[in-house]
Amino acid sequence: IILGFIVAAAVWFATGALYKRFRGDFKRKIIAKIVAFVDPALAYDADRCIPEEIYQLSGIFQHDVDRYTGDDRVSGNIDKTDIVFSEIHSEYKTVHTDSKGRTHTEWHTIFKGLFFSADFNKHFRGTTYVLPDVAESLFGFLGSKLQSFNKTHGSLVKMEDPDFERAFVVYASDQTEAFYILSTSLMKRILAFKNKSGREIFLSFVGTRVYVAVSYRRSLFEPRVYSTVLNFGPIEEYYEDLALALGIAEDLNLNTRIWTKE
Repeated sequence: IILGFIVAAAVWFATGALYKRFRGDFKRKIIAKIVAFVDPALAYDADRCIPEEIYQLSGIFQHDVDRYTGDDRVSGNIDKTDIVFSEIHSEYKTVHTDSKGRTHTEWHTIFKGLFFSADFNKHFRGTTYVLPDVAESLFGFLGSKLQSFNKTHGSLVKMEDPDFERAFVVYASDQTEAFYILSTSLMKRILAFKNKSGREIFLSFVGTRVYVAVSYRRSLFEPRVYSTVLNFGPIEEYYEDLALALGIAEDLNLNTRIWTKE
């Protein structure tokens, strides 16, 4: 039994070490080259992510964070727009004690996916949040009432675009500014981006930046251990994930300098 345990431990250690080296080579030789192919001016760091303080500054997810991890940070400028994005995973924990006095810790995901931040070329007086509309889609008029009671992100703002209203709920500390930011064209772009990506997305406009969180259940830019490098499918998927992230600036028309900073 002891020998079997030693062998198993040795295999696990060797496999873990080999995978770590393989993963590092894959990121450096494949993902970095995909990023450079898309835009040579962008910087890629496989081991770094958007700092937790930036995630917190966005105000999108207001649950206390007990564990924060991430990787695959891409930063630089697209045309005139300063951008940075990475994969992140934020979690909180709950601790339970069973009838025998034993404690059990459970981890719960707050957000997992792609987190994006870009210069909006505008100083915001207040904060504006665009969140998935879950309550109204589930409960109709009652859901709309429930939204108005939620004050964690500010006051409820009713937009005039019915398609946008069905997909999102808007909260803001300054309703006039929220209408100013969320022009008809920008609402259509946000809705089009949601429909194109097919994913749950969250946005906030804070300070001088726009923050976008795109939910993913799987990890991005990670090597497929059981997939041959001759299989182009996974490589195409990595490229599409990257194109989705970089497309945010274009889809939201961030390179069009509508405003100037005060």
